[in-house]
Amino acid sequence: MKFSFEHKELSGLFICIAVLILLFSAFLHWKKKVKKRIGDEQLVNVLIAGYSPRRFNLKYILLFAAFAAGIIAAMNPGQTDGVDKLQRKGIDIAVALDVSKSMLAADMPPNRLERAKQFVNRLLDERPDDRVALILFAGKAYMQMPLTTDHGAAKLFVLSAGPDAVPQQGTVLGDAMEISSRAFNPTDKRFKTIILISDGEDHDNSAVKTAKDLAEQGIMINTVGIGTTEGSVITDPVTGEKKDESGNTVVSKLNESVLKEVAAGTNGIYINLQNSSEAVVLVKRQLSQIEGKAFNDISQMNFRTFFMWFAAAMFVLLLAENFVPERKKALA
Repeated sequence: MKFSFEHKELSGLFICIAVLILLFSAFLHWKKKVKKRIGDEQLVNVLIAGYSPRRFNLKYILLFAAFAAGIIAAMNPGQTDGVDKLQRKGIDIAVALDVSKSMLAADMPPNRLERAKQFVNRLLDERPDDRVALILFAGKAYMQMPLTTDHGAAKLFVLSAGPDAVPQQGTVLGDAMEISSRAFNPTDKRFKTIILISDGEDHDNSAVKTAKDLAEQGIMINTVGIGTTEGSVITDPVTGEKKDESGNTVVSKLNESVLKEVAAGTNGIYINLQNSSEAVVLVKRQLSQIEGKAFNDISQMNFRTFFMWFAAAMFVLLLAENFVPERKKALA
């Protein structure tokens, strides 16, 4: 068994306790100086006879201890047992999945979004050693899941993905790529790729420029186009067929040109998703060109966390401080 902290970076907060102790010491020194300036020391002692310096100091000690317990709780201490860390060698993949309403078009039965989900799930099965992040986008992009080796959790997020996950509709490819890039370690100049899955209906026109900027950071963008060039009407489960301002039925078509240009600008490839199995083979072949890196996988470790004990200690200490009076007990 090994004792460790999940969020070691929070240990820097202990510096705050040291600063508070110094400030408290300065405060006590100031109180002594003020006491001497007031006047006769014996008279002052009579006036403050009911005041207890020890209890006053105890209140602050309890506060400092509560603060320390809170920091430890936030760091999430725990013990690992069972399976040791697994050493994996893979790459970091950010899957950016278009969940705009145009992805409900049925030109690829049952609809584009379901076919995209099938592709992502098969890719996860074929790349077990990779860390995967999931980004959902429409008119805005959101990091749905950060990088993880827990592909089971990733599949659950993919399963629940839909237009309701992003309230602002539209398709902004540039924002999707920008948010996807934040999943990676900025110090790494390789081992990372974005797989952008969309019908290519871009409403921002910044996709190509964003792709070139990300290429300079060592990010390869592979694009997967889903849909047909003939297109299909968009059917909303609630409102029925989508219509424009003139009352005409909206037909959504695959826009391959922007997806091809994005991929070409980052040494990636464009794939038309007609068959999930074939698309996965092509993506695997492309990703095999990216050198893998070794990292520890703790997803299969048994981690017993103890943060709740320190959180409870913090609560008890704060409660105790509240009930400690600064005055001495009255004599009977």
